Amino acid sequence: MANHQKKPKKKASLLTGTYIFGSFFGAFMVASAYAYFNFKFSEYRFIDFNNYTFYSKKDIFTPQENIYALLLYSSHSKEQLDKIKDLKVQYPIIAVDIHQKRFESNDRVIYVTTGINSIINIIQKFNFYNTPTLLFIEKQNGLVYKQSSQLNPL
Repeated sequence: MANHQKKPKKKASLLTGTYIFGSFFGAFMVASAYAYFNFKFSEYRFIDFNNYTFYSKKDIFTPQENIYALLLYSSHSKEQLDKIKDLKVQYPIIAVDIHQKRFESNDRVIYVTTGINSIINIIQKFNFYNTPTLLFIEKQNGLVYKQSSQLNPL
């Protein structure tokens, strides 16, 4: 007679394909989240006013406030000058003219110019693609300010 015994069932191992796949998937998700948040933080740039010289109508501009709106604009466009006059923000505006004309500042807008190399560096650092464009900067340490908003083309 043939012996028809049932073979004992194998116990499930912890190293099954599902378990291994789940572990790698979990590690991938953690690494992805870390990379994403690291990338998002790196989106925001810093500006060190020790490295740039900004000129207002009469003297050299040194920031005193904790938060500013930084505006890059072209004084060759009357439309852009009108937008600046009508702009309503709760912080003082540092208006950087890419054509380097010096206008008289007021209590709301600080019109500044700087050398062409500094303007190019600022455009590259903050990825300005259009004028006028506004972003907010917050004081971090001394004269170092951190970008605290996305670019806002006007």
